[in-house]
Amino acid sequence: MKVILLEHTHNPETVCAVAALTTMKEGTPSELIKEIDANNAKNRIHRVVGYGHYSVIEHASFTFSIEGISRACSHQLVRHRIASFTQQSQRYVKMEEVPFVTPPSIKKNRSAEELFKKSLKESIETYKKLLELNITPEDARFVLPNATKTNIVMTMNARELLHFFNLRCCNRAQWEIREMAWSMLYLVLGVSSALFESSGPKCIVEGICSEGKASCGCYKLFEGKSIDERRIIVKEFYK
Repeated sequence: MKVILLEHTHNPETVCAVAALTTMKEGTPSELIKEIDANNAKNRIHRVVGYGHYSVIEHASFTFSIEGISRACSHQLVRHRIASFTQQSQRYVKMEEVPFVTPPSIKKNRSAEELFKKSLKESIETYKKLLELNITPEDARFVLPNATKTNIVMTMNARELLHFFNLRCCNRAQWEIREMAWSMLYLVLGVSSALFESSGPKCIVEGICSEGKASCGCYKLFEGKSIDERRIIVKEFYK
């Protein structure tokens, strides 16, 4: 898997800060933006988001290239509705090679891995034979497994990213989308600490866990820890 931040709103903190300022002062946004510098942009975002007014950070968007994830993972990803997705098409792309993702639990079990690879090989061979029989890729693809790799371009605004990280960085999330979410989180943190400094699963952000008996329990290790230290604890918990 490879996650790349392709583009993002230019000066996202300034854009969100002027949106917040527009609600509170006379003048047009194009005039008010002249009052914004890096420091007061961060302070204004902290204050407004602290009050729970998240709509202002919807003006910052981030576009990612997500490469080499499984179809099983992409099916989970596109359930996040406040986002834009463009995915590699199995209808139009005739796959000469069919790359696939092997789950770690299967890699650790030699017998399971042999069975897994045998099943994949049969599916891929059937796919290629169907193409040789002049079956169109859009119909031949029906035999391809969820393990098949895919590529997708995704755009989310900052508010939806906070929600995404809240759900998908949790240790209860499926391992592949969790790995992707953490990669995305650190990429956007590098762009804007003000927008994303409180991002991550609920246990990191709020200090509580809503998973009940299914909780991984790592939130119990958070006492006296900074949010950066909490992120490390969660990421390392299952390693």
